[in-house]
Amino acid sequence: MANTKFVCENGKPSRLSVTASDIRVQKHTEEALKESEKLFRAVFEAAPLGVAVTNSEGKFFEVNDSFHHIFGYTKDDLADMTLMDISHSDDRKETLRLSEEVYKGDWSFYQTEKRYLRKDGQPVWTAVRATAIKDNGGKIQYWLNILEDITERKQAEEAKKKLEAQLQHVQKMEAIGTLAGGIAHDFNNLLMTIQGNASLMLYDMDIKHSHYETLRSIEKAISSGAKLTKQLLGYAMKGNYQVKPLNLNQLVEETASAISRTKKDVTIHLGLSDELSSISADQGQMEQVLLNLFINALDAMPGGGKISLKSMNVTHEDIKGKHYDPNPKPGNYVLVTVADTGIGMDKKTQERIFDPFFTTKEMGMGTGLGLASVYGIIKSHGGYIDVESEEGRGTCFSIYLPASGKKISETDDTATQIIEGSGNILFVDDEEMVLETGAKMLKKLGYTVYESKSGTEAVEVYKENKDKVDMVILDMIMPEMSGGEVYDKIKAINPNVKILLSSGYSLEGQATEILKRGCNGFIQKPFRLKELSGKIKEILARE
Repeated sequence: MANTKFVCENGKPSRLSVTASDIRVQKHTEEALKESEKLFRAVFEAAPLGVAVTNSEGKFFEVNDSFHHIFGYTKDDLADMTLMDISHSDDRKETLRLSEEVYKGDWSFYQTEKRYLRKDGQPVWTAVRATAIKDNGGKIQYWLNILEDITERKQAEEAKKKLEAQLQHVQKMEAIGTLAGGIAHDFNNLLMTIQGNASLMLYDMDIKHSHYETLRSIEKAISSGAKLTKQLLGYAMKGNYQVKPLNLNQLVEETASAISRTKKDVTIHLGLSDELSSISADQGQMEQVLLNLFINALDAMPGGGKISLKSMNVTHEDIKGKHYDPNPKPGNYVLVTVADTGIGMDKKTQERIFDPFFTTKEMGMGTGLGLASVYGIIKSHGGYIDVESEEGRGTCFSIYLPASGKKISETDDTATQIIEGSGNILFVDDEEMVLETGAKMLKKLGYTVYESKSGTEAVEVYKENKDKVDMVILDMIMPEMSGGEVYDKIKAINPNVKILLSSGYSLEGQATEILKRGCNGFIQKPFRLKELSGKIKEILARE
């Protein structure tokens, strides 16, 4: 670049002055700055993360294409908006608190995870890294915000937490179930002693005797106690008594009919499928499930209301993702729903609704075992249960039971009278009181009794008297050698031996397996003389 001028002397131009300067460096610098600006703009726009430059008040100054892609807002949309405007409503309080800390502490950088809202209203989880851009005086002029979309990661974390919570819930239920089952078993053994002695006293007593009604009252109390332990065993998933093909629609209709006669202020609506598959289940336990759900619905509607009952055929795909059982076994299922228009439940109540002894009723108004036993019974039948509820909007229980498709038949094996007999019976039980009472009952019925208080002793007694013993009554749960092991050893001695299993637990698990291997029958403690005599007569009569 050159500057030219004339130099004058005595008022007249005398010579020409030329001044030149080299501006190549300046030009090069300007070109470099332009290239840098283009490069910065290219990097800014191509960045895979959202970048937003905001002023000190949070108003958008510049955003890149990734930001537009993540949040769906156009440049015009953001013209008069701030980061706070697109913050999730649940996070705004925390955002304000953080902003106050940033400015009070004169921070130059901070990072956090928070939710924003897309233009379409969908939440977006982001990892935010913000760097302050300050002027020469140290005052914040802008914030450079780098935002990474971590929505998928957050959803995966939430799903993992949900699964872990479900696993913990299942483990808790199983642990409590084991405890409840053990208590029920021991309690049934105690009831067995009381029931046995009451039966013995009543056997020879005239109905006009002054103690007759007292003993009958004791039997009624024992029956109530047995029902309580039945609920505990149901929760413990040890209550699968007599499995047979059932028409669930019929049970629903019969139970609903009984309820409708007692509660005139409750309307019952039926929506049952005509093509419903049969299920394989214990009828008494299914009736208990339905009755407990009906009672729960009635308690939720003290002023009356409506109960809606529906049934349909479904598959495991319809159960997936449910709260209590997210991964059902593949197959066909029968679904029954019981919905009410009652007061509903909050989330905390729903989380504990199947826990034993948990109740929302006043002291003395409920045992807290009704829904716990429902849960256990459904699980013991290979089924699933789920609950949906909202305060003030009612509750809906959904029960899924495996479909069997087997033909339904009706039988009645109930003993109607005490049957005396003769022969030799080996009675095996590790509980001394049960052993003593059971032996008395058998002798009263006319049998000669060999007593054994352990599995090892029972095998030895049978080995010595195998030609005399007509039948073995065998307890299932014993220390050292279990009932199953005793069964196998005695069966090895005499393949044709007749064995009746007895337990404070119900017909489930190990007992069912032994019955499949050829055992002759099962009797649930506590039992009366009538039930015991009927079972013995039935088994001894078999060839």
